[in-house]
Amino acid sequence: MRLPNLLATARGRLLAFFLLYTTEGVPLGFAATAVATQLRRLGVGPAEIGAFVAAFYLPWAFKWAFGPLVDVVRSRRLGHRRAWIIGTQLAMAATLLALIWVPLPQGLAWFTAILLVHNTVAAVQDVAIDALAVSTLAEKERGLANGLMFAGASVGQAVGGAGVLALMEITGLQGGTIAVAATILAVTVFVVLPMKEALAAGEPPAAAGLRAALAQMQGFAQEAFRSFLGTRSAFVALWSALLPASAMSLSLALQTNLAVELGMADDEVALLALLSTVTSGACMVVGGWLSDHLGRRRTLAVYVTLVSVPVLWLAWMLQAAGYVMPRAPGGPPLPELIRHLWVATLAFNVALGLSYGTRIAVYMDVTNPAVAGTQFTAYMAMSNLAIAFAATWQGVAAEALGYPVTLLLDALLGLVGIALLPWLGRPLSASLCDAGAVGRARLMGRTLAVACMAFVAWWLLHDPRGPAAGVAGTVFTLAFIAAALYLYAGGLLQPDDATFVRRTRWLALAMLLLYARRWLPELPAEAQEAGKWVVAVVPLVAAAWLWRMAARPWPGLNEAHSGATT
Repeated sequence: MRLPNLLATARGRLLAFFLLYTTEGVPLGFAATAVATQLRRLGVGPAEIGAFVAAFYLPWAFKWAFGPLVDVVRSRRLGHRRAWIIGTQLAMAATLLALIWVPLPQGLAWFTAILLVHNTVAAVQDVAIDALAVSTLAEKERGLANGLMFAGASVGQAVGGAGVLALMEITGLQGGTIAVAATILAVTVFVVLPMKEALAAGEPPAAAGLRAALAQMQGFAQEAFRSFLGTRSAFVALWSALLPASAMSLSLALQTNLAVELGMADDEVALLALLSTVTSGACMVVGGWLSDHLGRRRTLAVYVTLVSVPVLWLAWMLQAAGYVMPRAPGGPPLPELIRHLWVATLAFNVALGLSYGTRIAVYMDVTNPAVAGTQFTAYMAMSNLAIAFAATWQGVAAEALGYPVTLLLDALLGLVGIALLPWLGRPLSASLCDAGAVGRARLMGRTLAVACMAFVAWWLLHDPRGPAAGVAGTVFTLAFIAAALYLYAGGLLQPDDATFVRRTRWLALAMLLLYARRWLPELPAEAQEAGKWVVAVVPLVAAAWLWRMAARPWPGLNEAHSGATT
């Protein structure tokens, strides 16, 4: 039987993008719920599980960088975006199947590394799916299609989390892993392979794709730099995206850790994850509709506040019951605290769902239409970095301070972003740069220089085995990524000195390579000592270079336009 080309009809397109987004949600639910639950049962601590979940989100912070490659590098035989989707889905399945041979918990480092590769590929797939949707969907289909795409991601998370967790009682972790890979391959075979993607007129030959992609990447970097620093609202939105969207603890590994410790069986954890996902997805629609009618920033402030309420309530209940520090799983069930966890988690997901779509709409409001793809995708990427950071610090804090204090901190930190809402008004002008753009560029450069200097002091003095080492390391990784982007993009806006620009690019690459410091302890002792000093010298040089760069003229930003915000 010949399978239909779903892109040929309106209903087929809606179904296709729903299923494609399902393949994005399944691995996320699998790692954050199913695998995290099994790791806790195997005795892995909350800090390690938090770092594991954080590594899963990290590649999504860089998906904006793949846009030019997906747009330019193409296959005439397989179709432009279809080729990328086929290749990435096959790679996603292959990396998942590779996990079967990694023993847990002793192989957690390799398990995490493989999933890091998997999610890097998944991020590329997401870019290709979005690009296919833009080029394929009719204008009147896009609203419903986007709703179905987010619903597909939620269904995928429920299948990968609750569904696989229930299945693992019969098949074990290996069987669950095979089921996740099989789900992705099924969509590849029955949905993607039968697709017929129309060939756009005037497409360049594939051989010229990589060169064109590199040239397009340069233009992208300049646009991104101007977009973020050009207007006050866009600049404030950058910092807002790096802050927690709200309290996050009951949507990350902390909730799973508690469920296991309190004595919930796998089927109970699966049911809680399923109901949480469905509840949150339904409330996303309601929250967005209310924000359209009652005001975006006003309703978002209310929603974010509501997210903290069940977190504070659960912290109080745990403290009152004397359940403070993490405990080894396997003890007798604690029915009263299990009921409290159910109530808090479901109430949390109601408020979280209300806030989710509204927060995304706020970023759309401040995004300049001229560079919407660049700017909005980057805001979403920064939000993923915030999730990764939250997962890391919550695991460390739970082991060091206990659950009630961690929940209290999460509830309070989740409210910080409300203070920035008054400055997130919609720009009245479509100009990329206003009169304050140069000043913001200099402030950003000097801030990053100070962060690099702080890292050098911390790196040479800190205890690598200390409980806060992972959290601090995540913060500095974020600073290094920002510094690399600042150096590369800022250099493109200062073309008057070719030697300066060339050295700036090499330094930007060195800053990105500092992420490899996490594998330094695996090296021989002599190599570790040499590597330690290399890791200290690179950010020291970068700090001096950033400070110097901030003080230079900014001809690419020195285009004063009125950019007031409402």
